[in-house]
Amino acid sequence: MRVTRILASEVVAKAWGTLTQYTFQYSKLSGELTEITREVYDRGHAAAVLLHDPERDMVILVRQFRPPAMVNGSNPFLVEVCAGVLDGDDPATCARKEALEEAGVVVKDIRLITAAYGLPAAVTEVLSLFIGTYDSKTQQGGGLPDEGEDVEVLELPFQVAFQMISTGEIVDMKTILLLQHLMLERVAVTNNVSPQD
Repeated sequence: MRVTRILASEVVAKAWGTLTQYTFQYSKLSGELTEITREVYDRGHAAAVLLHDPERDMVILVRQFRPPAMVNGSNPFLVEVCAGVLDGDDPATCARKEALEEAGVVVKDIRLITAAYGLPAAVTEVLSLFIGTYDSKTQQGGGLPDEGEDVEVLELPFQVAFQMISTGEIVDMKTILLLQHLMLERVAVTNNVSPQD
């Protein structure tokens, strides 16, 4: 079994999340012990949900301002699935809550696709990814103004949303993964195989 230890830690910044500098020790494949120092960002775990109306084959996505995209010189208004930090909720409850707050939608059925690290080299967050069904908008959505949210709600045909990946209109990884998963499920049904095969 390979050795792993945290030798030291120091909080560098604490605001929206916590940035900590760690010194790690671990054994290489050769068995030799080595040390590295890295900064790790922690803001908790999160959940995201692709909202799909299977009867009309429509999806609901949201567009909102993302500072890191602006820092990179990209369009800062990204098109994404509804998502948010767990804040003490279980992932499915969080996904349902975010769908209502951001898109004004009550999720009917929800299923977990996977839970994964989005940026394991630097961020602790594990993101639980869901697909949920809906049949109508029940509220306005738009996010929570007291949290500084200003969310545009987009209802699109699934095929249009899927094409937005190849045109570069959707560049958010969680959204790409969930749209591609839904497409893989369709291909699997057409070919009569499981998408996990």
